[in-house]
Amino acid sequence: MSLPSPGSGGDDTLSGEFGAKVLVIDDDASLLRALTISLTARGYEVVGARTGEQGLDQAAHRHPDVVLLDLGLPGIDGVEVIRGIRGWSSMPIIVLSARHQSISKVQALDLGADDYITKPFGMDELLARLRVVLRRPTAGSEQPRVEAEGFTVDLAAKRVTRNGVDVHLTPKEWDMVEVLVRNPGRLVSQRQLLHDVWGPEYETETEYLRVLVGRVRRKLEVDHSRPRHFHTEPGMGYRFEP
Repeated sequence: MSLPSPGSGGDDTLSGEFGAKVLVIDDDASLLRALTISLTARGYEVVGARTGEQGLDQAAHRHPDVVLLDLGLPGIDGVEVIRGIRGWSSMPIIVLSARHQSISKVQALDLGADDYITKPFGMDELLARLRVVLRRPTAGSEQPRVEAEGFTVDLAAKRVTRNGVDVHLTPKEWDMVEVLVRNPGRLVSQRQLLHDVWGPEYETETEYLRVLVGRVRRKLEVDHSRPRHFHTEPGMGYRFEP
């Protein structure tokens, strides 16, 4: 990546005028340092992370305006970071990756990345992409934690606690809880839930949903026979009420 000097002119000098907070998640220490210096010189506030786990934690607690994300991370890779962030936030994500295979790009974009730049890249290009995503309207206030009676869902950490004690959810149970909690008060159709939890080939197996919702209620509701939070709309779908 070529980094122009901090004092270079042109449109670059305007790119940080909003004081935007940029989270850079990349295990390449030299690139992370170079981006921090160059973006800070242009008025951005930069937060760095070297692993996927650190990136998810910083995203949840520092609330950046945009994320620059490498796909090839140690531990949790970039694809899982996108999946984790999109579980609770629509903050812009620009993928920075040396992976040239189209499948990596398509997967990242399908999971919700806003843009994709292949390494090596020029700083002028990166600044232009930043300006574009930062000008887009964003969703309203987003919270990675959802509080309900007796339990808390931490969407960023993929963790559920009940009265302060961790609740073990199976991957499918978590997927269902995540979809419903991300849509509070909204009816989520049976077909959408089946698609999101099991995949497109399972869009008619509504019995799977009945069993899964029953298990979630037993783990999270105060009285699973009279659910207060996970409601069934017969023949239509399910609704989460905080």
